Amino acid sequence: MCPAHLSANQDRGFIIPIGGGEDRKKERQIHRRFVELSGGPGADIVVIPTASELESTGQDYNRIFRDLGAAEVDFLPISKRADCDNPRYLDMLDRATGIFLTGGNQLRLSTILGGTAIAQRIRKRNAAGATVAGTSAGASIMSEHMIAGGESNSIPAEGAVSLAPGLGLTNAVIIDQHFTQRNRLGRLLAAASYNPFLIGLGIDEDTAAFIGPNGLFEVVGSGTVTVVDASGLTHSSMWEASRGQALSLLGLKVDVMSEGCRYDLVGRQAYPPDPHAAFCALPNLPSEDGPRH
Repeated sequence: MCPAHLSANQDRGFIIPIGGGEDRKKERQIHRRFVELSGGPGADIVVIPTASELESTGQDYNRIFRDLGAAEVDFLPISKRADCDNPRYLDMLDRATGIFLTGGNQLRLSTILGGTAIAQRIRKRNAAGATVAGTSAGASIMSEHMIAGGESNSIPAEGAVSLAPGLGLTNAVIIDQHFTQRNRLGRLLAAASYNPFLIGLGIDEDTAAFIGPNGLFEVVGSGTVTVVDASGLTHSSMWEASRGQALSLLGLKVDVMSEGCRYDLVGRQAYPPDPHAAFCALPNLPSEDGPRH
């Protein structure tokens, strides 16, 4: 599943995967920038709390975004697939300038939203310029290939990670969250080794990657984003490994990036913070043949 096609002279909106555990009470830096990119005082934000089974989740995020100055905020109480055909919910997404997917269980999110009109509308709105953010499970589901589960505190091994289809807002990366806190490097390395075309993003708690329409992202938050680029692999034992066997992965490139660092997903190049650069200042758009988000 690839991102929705762009109309002429139209840039996609930002996508913002967040590693979970973000600051919701003090500076709320990540939420604040999400609101700004969604239109600031003119923002119309729709929260989708489907991944969570807590009834308060949607209301909690509504309060945060209202406090930060968004003009309109509401949430979609989607708890079953039939809810995804509700014309009122689709109309709300049609007007949204920002869409926020909460944390919880990514398989709950994918099995309820996958293949529905709501999922299609999220992709179309992002292609039309709306900002889409997601935290924890909401971050994992953004990519075409989603990490559905796997072992933490483990070596990279065959079978260490399970994958499922995601929303397809980006076909350039595969995303893991709560990354350092749950020691998930092994399973991200295993996921990246399945197809070295994908760039692995391991996102810490209270940290986000603000991915612009041309594939350049900036790190925001108190933790790090770990980037795993397997495109230069000189040897991988994945194809011949038995279940649970440790992998050999030679030629990997790993970048660990804190706040202000930027990464070009097309050129596969990391850059240090630039105090003189505008937030997520973006160079030329990538070729249509390159990875898209």
